[in-house]
Amino acid sequence: MRYWLMKSEPTEVSIDDLAARPGQIIPWDGVRNYQARNFMRNQMQLGDLAFFYHSSCAEPGIAGIVEVSRLAYPDETQFNAASKYFDPKSTRENPRWFNVEVRFIRKTRLLSIRALRSYPELAGMRVLQKGNRLSITPVDPSEWKFIEAKL
Repeated sequence: MRYWLMKSEPTEVSIDDLAARPGQIIPWDGVRNYQARNFMRNQMQLGDLAFFYHSSCAEPGIAGIVEVSRLAYPDETQFNAASKYFDPKSTRENPRWFNVEVRFIRKTRLLSIRALRSYPELAGMRVLQKGNRLSITPVDPSEWKFIEAKL
């Protein structure tokens, strides 16, 4: 099993939105960074766990835990000309963008980025590295264990 951190702007999809969805499952679509796409397409496995992280908001941080419930498949938003995630260079025969589906596990207390930065044990965590803007990053098992104990 691998561990991940997956960022979402709560104005797009929040942990509460996911909890309220039928089946509590959502496609993690709209990712338009090749490295983040490759994490989903090439490395995520069924049952992998991820911290659901609220980003680009008043108080960014970990807000819940989700599980990968469907392996990567072509992201439908790339084919929809009305979508802000439309990619005219992508075709159904040769899709460029993929997504996984995640299932709600639980909402947690918000563990802010400020709090995450305060722990020396997390100094190497990718989300805390200067200049990191990836929406999906791997989490080391020791980091996962440490953070889970704080939630």
